[in-house]
Amino acid sequence: MSRQFISINETSHEDLARIYELALAPVKGDELTGVGVSLVFERPSLRTRASSISSVQRLGGNVAVFTKDEIGLDERESAEDVARTLAQTSSIIAARVRSHGVFDRMIAASPTTSFINLLSNETHPTQAVADVLTLAGHFGAGNLASLRGVTVAYVGDATNVTRSLATALIGLGAHVVVGAPDGYQLSESSVALIESRSQFGGTIRLTDSAFNAVAGAQAIYTDSWISMGLEAESAQRRHDLNDFQVNSALVTAADSPVILHCLPAHRGEEITDDVLDSENSLIWEEVRHRTSAMFGVLRWIKESQ
Repeated sequence: MSRQFISINETSHEDLARIYELALAPVKGDELTGVGVSLVFERPSLRTRASSISSVQRLGGNVAVFTKDEIGLDERESAEDVARTLAQTSSIIAARVRSHGVFDRMIAASPTTSFINLLSNETHPTQAVADVLTLAGHFGAGNLASLRGVTVAYVGDATNVTRSLATALIGLGAHVVVGAPDGYQLSESSVALIESRSQFGGTIRLTDSAFNAVAGAQAIYTDSWISMGLEAESAQRRHDLNDFQVNSALVTAADSPVILHCLPAHRGEEITDDVLDSENSLIWEEVRHRTSAMFGVLRWIKESQ
């Protein structure tokens, strides 16, 4: 079976280390010569789409992009048939899907094809790789060992991004504190999966206080309170998460933290303008490293082909 990059917890410690290494290697321009890559977007995308297209093209590959309206995953035709069809022209299929289980079905339908998860309802592994590269670049000029002992506070709605980020960081010996109100916190099963990487020295702690979460943290991470598909819950979510806004008062309670956000940001909701645009913000470095992350994943897959 070909290599798959579906989630952080399904990728070995050694393979992740290799992906991080390959992500920062110089671009030669011919590494994917003759390789077809299909990008499937069942959900809207800006950074993921831009970085995926750019990375394939800069590595010399051929890229084709398909949106929800063009494919109609499990509406116009089954996910299995989509996988089998695209496999005729592409050895790599990267997809952003609504249901994580779609990947299991597509892989089963086309096991000789490599699949990359560009976001599902459960995980966002390429974002986590970009986040690790961003933090390592700040704390240790790219040295992953610099993240050992660093405390990262995630504040707000604990989502697929939180799960992937925490799993990746704990695997590098960092400490993660998730501050979220009841109903928005990580589940016990999610914590168990994250803690499966705790043998590398990292820890995870949950709290229902934003200020408790950021106390002593060297980095603060947040994400939109209203994820795609949850627009009908907007008013309730704003009410429930009001005390978890990343603003100047919260930042002051931390240890001169750097600021991260996977974007898109709803300025004035989960984060204020002054924090988002501050000198401590690493948000645009995160965006730049989305391409680096794809370099790493694509090269890692190509090594096995």
